[in-house]
Amino acid sequence: MSASQRLDDLGIELPATPAPLGAYAPAKTVGTQVFTSGQLPIEADGEVVTGRLGADLGVDDGKRAARAAILRALSAVVSVAGSLDAIREVVRVCVFVNSDPGFTDQALVANGASELLIEIFGEEGRHVRSAVGVAVLPANAAVEVELVVEAA
Repeated sequence: MSASQRLDDLGIELPATPAPLGAYAPAKTVGTQVFTSGQLPIEADGEVVTGRLGADLGVDDGKRAARAAILRALSAVVSVAGSLDAIREVVRVCVFVNSDPGFTDQALVANGASELLIEIFGEEGRHVRSAVGVAVLPANAAVEVELVVEAA
């Protein structure tokens, strides 16, 4: 089954290609790899999921935010690769987590993005990953996600 069919089966629609908020591109192809700029967790209603994990938000909130951000990253990939089905495999995911100083479950938050990629792409969605706690993110976003994929 193709990735686009899996996405349909999951009842998920990719958001519109994110517009850059500055002097950068949402995604760029280098050779056969596509790199995305950091993507914030913007929900269907246009609202950014905001707050600090461990203070304002719990792990489940963070996982939902990571899932929203990875969908925006996939949309950015599609804008340069042509389609979701052009993605051969997911290479790397980096999840920055807006963290309270005592919060140490960044990896659990990042699972929101990782698990969705595996649902969509199967074993080709399994990737290397970093989950990094940070003091603050743009717009007080809960997470920011970067993605690298191999495309056809």
